[in-house]
Amino acid sequence: MLVWAPLAITVWVITWGLSLLNSIFGSVMSALMALSPLGSKPALQSFNDLPGVGILIVIGIILVTGVIAANFAGQWWVRLWDQFIARIPIVKSIYSSVKQVSGTLFSSKGNAFRKAVLIPYPRNGSWTIAFVTGNPAEEITDKLNGEHVNVFLPTTPNPTSGFFMIVPKADIIELDMGVEEALKHIVSMGSVPPSHHPESTAK
Repeated sequence: MLVWAPLAITVWVITWGLSLLNSIFGSVMSALMALSPLGSKPALQSFNDLPGVGILIVIGIILVTGVIAANFAGQWWVRLWDQFIARIPIVKSIYSSVKQVSGTLFSSKGNAFRKAVLIPYPRNGSWTIAFVTGNPAEEITDKLNGEHVNVFLPTTPNPTSGFFMIVPKADIIELDMGVEEALKHIVSMGSVPPSHHPESTAK
């Protein structure tokens, strides 16, 4: 089990990701076949049935989009696209919320999920690992005494679910371990210790 379980889970995750990419391409092709003339549907269906073509096309589109969006002209088109989406009811609310959250989480300039900390939970004397996600909103800060921070408390062994909490900064203990090491420690329910850092070894 120790040999096969990691390999099986790795294969499952990769297979799930490839299936997701292929399903995206399949959905687009189904929409095209529904709108295209009857004479072109067999050709589109044959193209859609080619193994691996959907995955390659979706990955290619993602890479090309990244290259285009990285330059000045591409950023102008992205802003134009955002303005267009902002005029569509309902869609604009979902799109803007997802864009703001993803930009905060994945931006290299953001502080979300950049630091692992210890917080007292579920009671004083008990500690758990959480991740700093930013500072509370101004309205919340005005109603609280002292400095507070936003943290995400992941659950074990599934770290994709958890709790959003606002805790006093004086109650948290910053950790030297990286986010990846902290996640491994959480997923393994504490059975996999974090790697030793050169700084801590020197001390």
